[in-house]
Amino acid sequence: METEEKNIRAYLEEMRIGEELIFEVLDFRNTYDIDETALDHVSKPEVLFYGKEILEMAIAALLHGENILLSGAKATGKNVLCETLAWVFGRPSYNVSFHVNTDSAALIGTDTFKNNEVQLRKGPVYECAEYGGFGILDEINMAKNDAVSVLHATLDHRRSIDVPGYSRIELHPATRFIGTMNYGYAGTKELNEALISRFMVIDMPPLDLETLHILLNQYFPDAKREAVEQFAGLFQDLQTKASNGEISTKSLDFRGLVGAIRTMRSGLAPLQAIQMGIVNKSFDIFEKEMIEDAVLTRIPENWTKKDIFEITE
Repeated sequence: METEEKNIRAYLEEMRIGEELIFEVLDFRNTYDIDETALDHVSKPEVLFYGKEILEMAIAALLHGENILLSGAKATGKNVLCETLAWVFGRPSYNVSFHVNTDSAALIGTDTFKNNEVQLRKGPVYECAEYGGFGILDEINMAKNDAVSVLHATLDHRRSIDVPGYSRIELHPATRFIGTMNYGYAGTKELNEALISRFMVIDMPPLDLETLHILLNQYFPDAKREAVEQFAGLFQDLQTKASNGEISTKSLDFRGLVGAIRTMRSGLAPLQAIQMGIVNKSFDIFEKEMIEDAVLTRIPENWTKKDIFEITE
């Protein structure tokens, strides 16, 4: 545990977070233990968030008992920030992805028959409340009214959940909720004022070139500098085209870029890999041609695995 705290302090210092905030985060970690039942929900993310101002705002809000809402365009690092915050605070994380079938039962739990009696099979929000977890409410602007009604009492000063047929749940003092939302996705809607008022809102800026370099180096520490520069430049080119309305955001997929680079380790040609991870995300033939042109200006056709990674014999 001491080693983990040293790692967290080193990360926060690298992000130039103020000493007072670092002290309060470490004090928070030491104040609240983790139930053994929830240990499998605690982990360090593969990649940590990069961005001093956003990180400071999020940490300060969470320390003072607030829930936060991360809003912004696609590929701005919202989920990476969620995972990083849960690790920094040393809390188990519980993910809820909202969609058309997510109702109150999916959040709280449903009745099940076990040991010859009816018992509650706990949902992620119930477990989050019980064990003092960080609840990640992904795509919260897709939540339907039945699910939103559960969130209202959970997120405000009452900090409790009424479970029909069972006793009321009082939220563990370490419990926090982090909502994420993208603009313009199919099925999304405007959040009502009552729900927004229960969050501190952080607007996530687009990834800049420096951040892209750092993230790609975290994922691929053995990648060559020139390759990282070209992949980061390609993503920023697509980001610019999307913000200017030249292309849709379908191909603006950082996960897709990372997945494409991973497949290159097996010897797949970089252009083929980028085709799968980026280009083919668009199904409009004219848009696909524009994306292919952007790719060809960045990724040479003769590149191979040896041009991407430092390979030691």
